[in-house]
Amino acid sequence: MKRPQRRAAAKGKSGRRDDRLSPDGKWRSFPKVPHLLQYMPTGMYYARVKVCGKLVRRKLKTDGYSKALLRLGDFLKDQRTKAPRSDNAPTIFAEAQILFEKDLEARHDLQPRAREYRRGCVKALLKTWPGLDNLKLTRISETECNEWAKRFRDAGYDAHYFNQTLSTLRFILDRAELNPNPARKVKRLGVKMRELKLPEPDQFQQLLENMDQGGGGTSRHCADLVRFLAFSGCRLSEAKGVTWNDVDLKKGTLKVKNAKQRTTSEAERRRTVPIIADMRTLLERLSESNPAPDKPVCRVHECQKALTRACRELNIARITHHDLRHLFATRCIESGVDIPTVSRWLGHVDGGALAMRVYGHLRDEHSAEMATKVTFTAAGKTAVEQKPRPEAQTPAAQQAEAKPD
Repeated sequence: MKRPQRRAAAKGKSGRRDDRLSPDGKWRSFPKVPHLLQYMPTGMYYARVKVCGKLVRRKLKTDGYSKALLRLGDFLKDQRTKAPRSDNAPTIFAEAQILFEKDLEARHDLQPRAREYRRGCVKALLKTWPGLDNLKLTRISETECNEWAKRFRDAGYDAHYFNQTLSTLRFILDRAELNPNPARKVKRLGVKMRELKLPEPDQFQQLLENMDQGGGGTSRHCADLVRFLAFSGCRLSEAKGVTWNDVDLKKGTLKVKNAKQRTTSEAERRRTVPIIADMRTLLERLSESNPAPDKPVCRVHECQKALTRACRELNIARITHHDLRHLFATRCIESGVDIPTVSRWLGHVDGGALAMRVYGHLRDEHSAEMATKVTFTAAGKTAVEQKPRPEAQTPAAQQAEAKPD
């Protein structure tokens, strides 16, 4: 393809500079197409337009005049359909952050923990993007957002926290009335389910015995908390709120207040968890001291150090409070309880979708085991008796058999 004339053509035969060229001879304008420019050293075309007081220049990625006109029209249409920013819109990121935090406090549908989580995302964002708070919003580009995303990942944050922090950045820039929002061009990361490394039944019993004999003043209470979490499937925050008023040994039920639930949800605030045999043994032993009805069932509300020490001494993979919730669900499914029922016991309101993703592999193993019990053979026989199928004959052989002797 023939390139356009270079800098040497900036002057005509008369020696005067062409009026359509910039003083340095690098840019060429077109009087009949006011928003089109051509960069003379490469011949590439650019679009330039002023939107809401801001000069926007975009590379059209072509050196052909006809194609540049087509792309220029699409560019101008896209720019002119953007909603203009209001006169009192924030100018720097810190101002937009203040507006975002005010909106966060004003939302009635968020739990206090959700607000605190978003504030933590803002702190992580500012920590990994130096100078962001004083940066002009109009200077935040897609390239800078992608550079921050790489720094954030290199800092060691996991994929889930990255996605939540990216969403927070998008919310703040939306509040700043940036259109288009450059943060929405950054791709989210795929979140992989963490591989569960849970103790076997005999290992779990050894773990409890080790914690019972820890020698500390609260060692037995810590072991009882582990039992309560593993036998009920409660979250740690939920176990803290269970009192003896919530225990009904006659009906064999336990009332638990759901910790994770939106205030706008129509689901029940409390769920009923059945008291399994091991839980009944634990509760009957704890009730021997005749505790007051409003007293919490668990004497301690945290035992991670004792749990970690016991795992280390027994050479078991370290588990957390929340892993005991996974242990409850795993034992239920391996015992034959269907996933939707386990999901209700855990307090999920999605009908078992989350439980299927987390514990679906257990159901696959159970399915494979059950499949070995399915048979179509009659009793006392090892295989279905079938008549042998006749071998296929060629057309020539069939004609030969049809001829009379």
